Amino acid sequence: MGLGRILTAMVTPMNDQLEVDYEETKRLATYLVEHGSDGIVVSGTTGESPTLTTEEKLELFKVVKETVGKNVTVIAGVGSNNTASSIEMARRAADTGVDGLMAVVPYYNKPSQEGIYQHFRAIAEATSLPILLYNVPGRTSINMLPETVLRLSEIPNIVALKEACGVMDQVSELKRILPKDFEIFSGDDSVTLPMLALGCSGIISVAAHVVGDEMKKMVDAWFDGDPDTALEWHLKLMPIFKGIFITANPVPIKFLVNEMGLNAGKVRLPLVDATPDQQKFLTELLKKVKES
Repeated sequence: MGLGRILTAMVTPMNDQLEVDYEETKRLATYLVEHGSDGIVVSGTTGESPTLTTEEKLELFKVVKETVGKNVTVIAGVGSNNTASSIEMARRAADTGVDGLMAVVPYYNKPSQEGIYQHFRAIAEATSLPILLYNVPGRTSINMLPETVLRLSEIPNIVALKEACGVMDQVSELKRILPKDFEIFSGDDSVTLPMLALGCSGIISVAAHVVGDEMKKMVDAWFDGDPDTALEWHLKLMPIFKGIFITANPVPIKFLVNEMGLNAGKVRLPLVDATPDQQKFLTELLKKVKES
Protein backbone atom coordinates (compact mmCIF):
# COMPACT_ATOMS: atom_id res chain seq x y z
CA MET A 1 0.00 0.00 0.00
CA GLY A 2 2.83 2.41 0.87
CA LEU A 3 1.46 4.49 3.74
CA GLY A 4 4.60 6.63 3.99
CA ARG A 5 7.58 6.73 6.32
CA ILE A 6 6.48 9.29 8.94
CA LEU A 7 2.84 9.49 9.96
CA THR A 8 1.97 11.79 12.84
CA ALA A 9 -0.62 10.72 15.40
CA MET A 10 -2.19 14.17 15.49
CA VAL A 11 -3.49 15.89 18.62
CA THR A 12 -7.03 17.24 18.42
CA PRO A 13 -7.09 21.04 18.80
CA MET A 14 -9.67 22.38 21.25
CA ASN A 15 -10.99 25.89 21.85
CA ASP A 16 -11.41 27.53 25.27
CA GLN A 17 -14.71 25.69 25.79
CA LEU A 18 -12.96 22.36 25.01
CA GLU A 19 -14.91 22.03 21.77
CA VAL A 20 -13.03 20.61 18.78
CA ASP A 21 -11.50 23.51 16.86
CA TYR A 22 -11.74 22.49 13.21
CA GLU A 23 -10.03 25.61 11.87
CA GLU A 24 -6.99 24.99 14.06
CA THR A 25 -7.15 21.34 13.01
CA LYS A 26 -6.71 22.45 9.40
CA ARG A 27 -3.80 24.66 10.39
CA LEU A 28 -2.09 21.91 12.36
CA ALA A 29 -2.58 19.29 9.64
CA THR A 30 -1.05 21.65 7.09
CA TYR A 31 1.87 22.38 9.40
CA LEU A 32 2.59 18.68 9.92
CA VAL A 33 2.64 17.96 6.20
CA GLU A 34 4.97 20.91 5.64
CA HIS A 35 7.31 19.63 8.36
CA GLY A 36 8.10 16.03 7.58
CA SER A 37 4.86 14.04 7.79
CA ASP A 38 3.86 11.78 4.90
CA GLY A 39 0.54 11.07 6.56
CA ILE A 40 -1.67 11.80 9.55
CA VAL A 41 -3.47 9.49 11.95
CA VAL A 42 -6.64 11.16 13.18
CA SER A 43 -8.42 10.26 16.43
CA GLY A 44 -5.87 7.94 17.89
CA THR A 45 -5.00 8.00 21.58
CA THR A 46 -2.87 11.10 20.97
CA GLY A 47 -5.97 12.69 19.46
CA GLU A 48 -7.92 12.00 22.69
CA SER A 49 -10.16 9.46 20.96
CA PRO A 50 -11.66 8.18 24.23
CA THR A 51 -13.30 11.57 24.86
CA LEU A 52 -14.31 12.47 21.29
CA THR A 53 -17.87 11.85 20.16
CA THR A 54 -18.64 9.86 17.04
CA GLU A 55 -19.73 12.98 15.18
CA GLU A 56 -16.58 14.85 16.19
CA LYS A 57 -14.42 12.01 14.90
CA LEU A 58 -16.24 11.84 11.58
CA GLU A 59 -15.95 15.58 11.06
CA LEU A 60 -12.24 15.44 11.92
CA PHE A 61 -11.67 12.69 9.35
CA LYS A 62 -13.42 14.72 6.68
CA VAL A 63 -11.75 18.03 7.55
CA VAL A 64 -8.23 16.63 7.69
CA LYS A 65 -8.54 14.72 4.42
CA GLU A 66 -9.98 17.72 2.62
CA THR A 67 -7.18 19.88 4.00
CA VAL A 68 -4.15 17.75 3.11
CA GLY A 69 -5.38 16.43 -0.23
CA LYS A 70 -4.94 13.21 -2.12
CA ASN A 71 -1.14 12.97 -1.88
CA VAL A 72 -1.08 12.72 1.93
CA THR A 73 -2.22 9.57 3.70
CA VAL A 74 -4.99 10.04 6.27
CA ILE A 75 -5.74 7.15 8.60
CA ALA A 76 -8.88 7.25 10.73
CA GLY A 77 -8.80 5.78 14.23
CA VAL A 78 -11.95 3.67 14.50
CA GLY A 79 -11.16 0.94 17.01
CA SER A 80 -12.50 0.38 20.50
CA ASN A 81 -13.17 -2.55 22.80
CA ASN A 82 -16.68 -2.85 21.37
CA THR A 83 -16.58 -4.78 18.11
CA ALA A 84 -20.03 -3.69 16.93
CA SER A 85 -19.22 -0.03 17.57
CA SER A 86 -15.87 -0.40 15.80
CA ILE A 87 -17.61 -1.89 12.76
CA GLU A 88 -20.11 0.96 12.67
CA MET A 89 -17.35 3.56 12.98
CA ALA A 90 -15.35 1.85 10.23
CA ARG A 91 -18.31 1.96 7.87
CA ARG A 92 -19.05 5.61 8.58
CA ALA A 93 -15.39 6.64 8.40
CA ALA A 94 -15.14 5.08 4.96
CA ASP A 95 -17.61 7.69 3.71
CA THR A 96 -15.40 10.61 4.77
CA GLY A 97 -12.72 10.08 2.14
CA VAL A 98 -9.92 8.77 4.37
CA ASP A 99 -7.29 6.44 2.92
CA GLY A 100 -7.34 3.79 5.63
CA LEU A 101 -8.44 2.82 9.11
CA MET A 102 -6.56 2.08 12.33
CA ALA A 103 -8.02 -0.20 14.98
CA VAL A 104 -6.47 -0.84 18.38
CA VAL A 105 -6.36 -4.17 20.20
CA PRO A 106 -9.47 -4.22 22.43
CA TYR A 107 -8.65 -2.83 25.85
CA TYR A 108 -9.96 -3.56 29.34
CA ASN A 109 -12.09 -6.60 28.52
CA LYS A 110 -8.98 -8.77 27.93
CA PRO A 111 -9.91 -10.91 24.92
CA SER A 112 -7.98 -14.07 24.07
CA GLN A 113 -5.82 -14.21 20.95
CA GLU A 114 -8.76 -15.83 19.18
CA GLY A 115 -11.00 -13.00 20.36
CA ILE A 116 -8.51 -10.45 19.02
CA TYR A 117 -8.46 -12.25 15.68
CA GLN A 118 -12.23 -12.39 15.39
CA HIS A 119 -12.55 -8.73 16.41
CA PHE A 120 -10.24 -7.49 13.67
CA ARG A 121 -11.61 -9.91 11.12
CA ALA A 122 -15.13 -8.58 11.71
CA ILE A 123 -13.96 -4.98 11.24
CA ALA A 124 -12.06 -5.86 8.07
CA GLU A 125 -15.04 -7.63 6.57
CA ALA A 126 -17.18 -4.52 7.09
CA THR A 127 -15.08 -2.29 4.81
CA SER A 128 -12.91 -2.37 1.74
CA LEU A 129 -10.48 0.23 3.10
CA PRO A 130 -6.96 -0.82 4.12
CA ILE A 131 -6.67 -1.50 7.84
CA LEU A 132 -3.73 -0.87 10.13
CA LEU A 133 -3.69 -2.91 13.35
CA TYR A 134 -2.45 -1.24 16.54
CA ASN A 135 -0.76 -3.23 19.30
CA VAL A 136 -0.04 -1.20 22.44
CA PRO A 137 0.05 -3.51 25.48
CA GLY A 138 0.91 -0.67 27.85
CA ARG A 139 -2.56 0.80 27.30
CA THR A 140 -4.65 -2.26 26.45
CA SER A 141 -3.14 -4.79 28.93
CA ILE A 142 -3.10 -7.39 26.11
CA ASN A 143 -0.21 -8.19 23.78
CA MET A 144 -1.25 -9.27 20.29
CA LEU A 145 1.17 -12.08 19.47
CA PRO A 146 3.01 -12.41 16.15
CA GLU A 147 1.08 -15.59 15.34
CA THR A 148 -2.19 -13.65 15.59
CA VAL A 149 -0.85 -10.90 13.34
CA LEU A 150 0.20 -13.58 10.84
CA ARG A 151 -3.34 -14.97 10.74
CA LEU A 152 -4.74 -11.46 10.30
CA SER A 153 -2.29 -10.68 7.49
CA GLU A 154 -4.07 -13.30 5.40
CA ILE A 155 -7.14 -11.01 5.28
CA PRO A 156 -6.64 -8.96 2.11
CA ASN A 157 -7.35 -5.48 3.47
CA ILE A 158 -5.37 -5.85 6.69
CA VAL A 159 -2.11 -4.43 5.40
CA ALA A 160 -0.07 -2.97 8.26
CA LEU A 161 0.68 -2.94 11.99
CA LYS A 162 1.53 -0.16 14.39
CA GLU A 163 3.65 -2.03 16.93
CA ALA A 164 4.20 -0.45 20.33
CA CYS A 165 5.18 -3.48 22.39
CA GLY A 166 8.70 -2.10 22.80
CA VAL A 167 10.26 -5.56 22.53
CA MET A 168 12.66 -5.96 19.63
CA ASP A 169 12.54 -9.75 19.86
CA GLN A 170 8.83 -9.57 19.09
CA VAL A 171 9.46 -7.17 16.22
CA SER A 172 12.09 -9.56 14.87
CA GLU A 173 9.63 -12.42 14.98
CA LEU A 174 7.01 -10.34 13.22
CA LYS A 175 9.45 -9.54 10.44
CA ARG A 176 10.51 -13.17 10.25
CA ILE A 177 7.05 -14.65 9.76
CA LEU A 178 4.99 -11.93 8.06
CA PRO A 179 4.75 -11.41 4.30
CA LYS A 180 7.39 -8.98 3.01
CA ASP A 181 4.76 -6.51 1.80
CA PHE A 182 3.03 -6.33 5.19
CA GLU A 183 4.13 -2.99 6.67
CA ILE A 184 5.19 -2.57 10.29
CA PHE A 185 5.44 0.87 11.88
CA SER A 186 7.01 1.77 15.18
CA GLY A 187 4.48 3.04 17.67
CA ASP A 188 7.19 4.56 19.87
CA ASP A 189 9.43 7.38 18.67
CA SER A 190 12.38 6.16 20.72
CA VAL A 191 12.62 2.81 18.91
CA THR A 192 12.10 4.13 15.38
CA LEU A 193 15.70 3.59 14.34
CA PRO A 194 16.03 0.10 15.90
CA MET A 195 12.82 -0.93 14.15
CA LEU A 196 14.01 0.49 10.83
CA ALA A 197 17.15 -1.61 11.29
CA LEU A 198 14.90 -4.66 11.62
CA GLY A 199 13.25 -3.87 8.28
CA CYS A 200 10.19 -1.92 9.39
CA SER A 201 8.58 0.77 7.25
CA GLY A 202 8.55 3.86 9.46
CA ILE A 203 7.01 5.55 12.48
CA ILE A 204 3.60 6.69 13.64
CA SER A 205 4.91 9.54 15.69
CA VAL A 206 4.01 11.84 18.54
CA ALA A 207 7.28 13.77 18.54
CA ALA A 208 6.90 14.77 14.87
CA HIS A 209 4.54 17.51 16.03
CA VAL A 210 7.60 19.46 17.21
CA VAL A 211 10.66 17.78 15.60
CA GLY A 212 9.16 16.59 12.34
CA ASP A 213 11.90 18.06 10.14
CA GLU A 214 14.57 16.47 12.29
CA MET A 215 12.84 13.10 12.27
CA LYS A 216 12.59 13.25 8.49
CA LYS A 217 16.35 13.74 8.32
CA MET A 218 16.85 10.68 10.55
CA VAL A 219 14.49 8.44 8.62
CA ASP A 220 15.65 9.62 5.20
CA ALA A 221 19.28 9.08 6.19
CA TRP A 222 18.50 5.48 7.07
CA PHE A 223 16.75 4.77 3.80
CA ASP A 224 19.48 6.62 1.88
CA GLY A 225 22.07 4.18 3.23
CA ASP A 226 23.64 6.54 5.76
CA PRO A 227 23.20 4.77 9.13
CA ASP A 228 25.80 6.97 10.85
CA THR A 229 23.78 10.13 10.19
CA ALA A 230 20.57 8.34 11.17
CA LEU A 231 22.18 7.32 14.46
CA GLU A 232 23.40 10.85 15.07
CA TRP A 233 19.85 12.17 14.73
CA HIS A 234 18.44 9.33 16.85
CA LEU A 235 20.78 10.15 19.73
CA LYS A 236 20.16 13.88 19.41
CA LEU A 237 16.39 13.40 19.48
CA MET A 238 16.27 10.74 22.19
CA PRO A 239 15.73 13.24 25.05
CA ILE A 240 12.59 14.61 23.37
CA PHE A 241 11.41 11.12 22.41
CA LYS A 242 11.41 10.15 26.09
CA GLY A 243 10.66 13.54 27.66
CA ILE A 244 7.30 14.02 25.96
CA PHE A 245 6.02 11.12 28.03
CA ILE A 246 6.81 12.78 31.37
CA THR A 247 3.07 12.45 32.01
CA ALA A 248 0.18 10.86 30.12
CA ASN A 249 0.17 11.41 26.36
CA PRO A 250 -1.03 13.76 24.85
CA VAL A 251 -0.68 16.22 27.74
CA PRO A 252 3.01 17.08 27.12
CA ILE A 253 2.85 17.21 23.33
CA LYS A 254 -0.25 19.42 23.38
CA PHE A 255 1.60 21.84 25.65
CA LEU A 256 4.59 21.92 23.28
CA VAL A 257 2.41 22.41 20.22
CA ASN A 258 0.91 25.44 21.96
CA GLU A 259 4.41 26.68 22.82
CA MET A 260 5.30 26.57 19.12
CA GLY A 261 2.44 28.93 18.31
CA LEU A 262 -0.12 26.42 17.10
CA ASN A 263 -3.33 26.58 19.11
CA ALA A 264 -3.90 23.00 20.20
CA GLY A 265 -5.69 24.10 23.36
CA LYS A 266 -6.14 22.10 26.51
CA VAL A 267 -7.01 18.44 27.14
CA ARG A 268 -10.40 17.07 28.12
CA LEU A 269 -11.00 15.37 31.45
CA PRO A 270 -10.04 12.92 32.82
CA LEU A 271 -6.70 14.25 31.54
CA VAL A 272 -5.42 17.47 33.08
CA ASP A 273 -2.89 19.99 31.86
CA ALA A 274 0.83 19.76 32.55
CA THR A 275 1.93 21.10 35.92
CA PRO A 276 4.15 24.21 36.08
CA ASP A 277 7.19 22.00 36.79
CA GLN A 278 6.36 19.76 33.83
CA GLN A 279 5.85 22.79 31.60
CA LYS A 280 9.25 24.18 32.61
CA PHE A 281 10.91 20.84 31.93
CA LEU A 282 9.26 20.50 28.51
CA THR A 283 10.07 24.07 27.45
CA GLU A 284 13.73 23.68 28.37
CA LEU A 285 13.89 20.24 26.76
CA LEU A 286 12.58 21.41 23.39
CA LYS A 287 14.89 24.43 23.46
CA LYS A 288 17.93 22.22 24.07
CA VAL A 289 17.01 19.82 21.32
CA LYS A 290 16.40 22.62 18.82
CA GLU A 291 19.70 24.31 19.71
CA SER A 292 21.84 21.17 19.68
